[in-house]
Amino acid sequence: MDEISGRHVVIVGAGIAGLAAALYLNRGDARLKITILEGAPRIGGKLYASEVAGVEVDAGAEAMLARRPEGGELARLAGLGDALVHPGTTQAAVLSRGSLRAMPTGHVMGVPSDLGALARSGILSPGGLARVPLDLVLPPTLVNTDVSVAAYIRARMGREVVDRLIEPLLGGVYAGRADMLSLDATMPRVAAVARTERSLLRAASAIAAEAPRDAGPVFATLKHGMGSLPQAVAKASGADVRTGTMVRELVRTEAGWRLIAGPTREEEAIDADAVILAVPARPASRLLEREVPGAAAELARIEYSSMAVVTLAYPRTAFPQAPRGSGYLVPAVEGRPVKAATFATTKWPHLAEADRDLVIVRCSIGRLGEEKILQRDDAELAALAMHEMAEITGVRGLPVDSRVTRWGGSLPQYDVGHLDRVARARAAVAAQPGLAVCGAAYDGVGVPACAATGRAAADRVLDHLRTGARTDPATPEGRMEP
Repeated sequence: MDEISGRHVVIVGAGIAGLAAALYLNRGDARLKITILEGAPRIGGKLYASEVAGVEVDAGAEAMLARRPEGGELARLAGLGDALVHPGTTQAAVLSRGSLRAMPTGHVMGVPSDLGALARSGILSPGGLARVPLDLVLPPTLVNTDVSVAAYIRARMGREVVDRLIEPLLGGVYAGRADMLSLDATMPRVAAVARTERSLLRAASAIAAEAPRDAGPVFATLKHGMGSLPQAVAKASGADVRTGTMVRELVRTEAGWRLIAGPTREEEAIDADAVILAVPARPASRLLEREVPGAAAELARIEYSSMAVVTLAYPRTAFPQAPRGSGYLVPAVEGRPVKAATFATTKWPHLAEADRDLVIVRCSIGRLGEEKILQRDDAELAALAMHEMAEITGVRGLPVDSRVTRWGGSLPQYDVGHLDRVARARAAVAAQPGLAVCGAAYDGVGVPACAATGRAAADRVLDHLRTGARTDPATPEGRMEP
């Protein structure tokens, strides 16, 4: 029998990172006692699906990077390997200067690599397009420390590339601003060439050329939505999952850790041999403040943005022409409330199998600094999305069903200095035996990245329980990816 059989590990937070940590804790038949404490009434965090017009549609994250293996591995371990599906199309557009324009081929997270493709897209104005090749003759832009995405790319290729290509892509991932987001944390491959190459255009061309042509689909989802993943992972983990249980304190004891949960008048003390904090940075900071103040201070500096997803279901006959492509992104400079629209039944053909007479569209609203628009009620947000669809696609009439889902303070901002901030927080946590952290605040906001942090946290706890020794500070297994 394993020497750690019966030891108690408590995971705070039942988002996908915490659930993945639970699954990996017992993957080696460790026979641990695992308790997951979740303050919300349901598990899954930003992975959640519900019916719209009788079709199960994701209300949060709708896909994961297929080229990072951790997401698919997690799905297979949870028994959902056969449920993995890939998009019917990934051809996206940008709403620029009043028209939908196809994304230029060969771009690297929005950084153009082919001037001809960029010109054909029509996304930039003639003046903006003429500015890009100056990158080839300008003196080097010295980047010795972390800088904002906008500062570096604007210096090399001009303002319009940032405003009309970089901003909408990063806005779709982080709901953030390129002037604040870290180049090192959000665009690591670009950051690497910024330290060694003179021309960003040539470097982007080299990166694009390195991409294998037979690498397979970029994205994947599950037949019943990414929202079906949390329950499957929780079941496979064998953990005792308790929802509606808010943890208020974390205290070091001689034998391990003690967590104080519940309201003050009915508080509950839970003892554990090890603890994994799988909650956003701010609540993690509050729990760490007493025992690990250094980590608490670093995590408290991570900002979060809010957004809403409006899902609309229309009769197919309401569209003068069936939507083509996976959807489109909207640059902030366009001044529109909707920042992105996904034609869900086009992107994911399996959704159309339930009712081929429906067209389902997901509209994202809200960026960092646009909290005021999110103060409108659900009916107003739905009306904004419907107006967007009428104006851009020409759809006539009202949807047969709609859903508004709000994600308040849900997207961590990887601002300049994020990598160093995370490294310092991890080093402080690593000095505490039997304590680990994981989640979207650290190494990437996507499902594969979160699963990777959950696995790393589980490995750290297992190492502690088996050796009883302090381990070295955890470090990311790879560069950050969204």
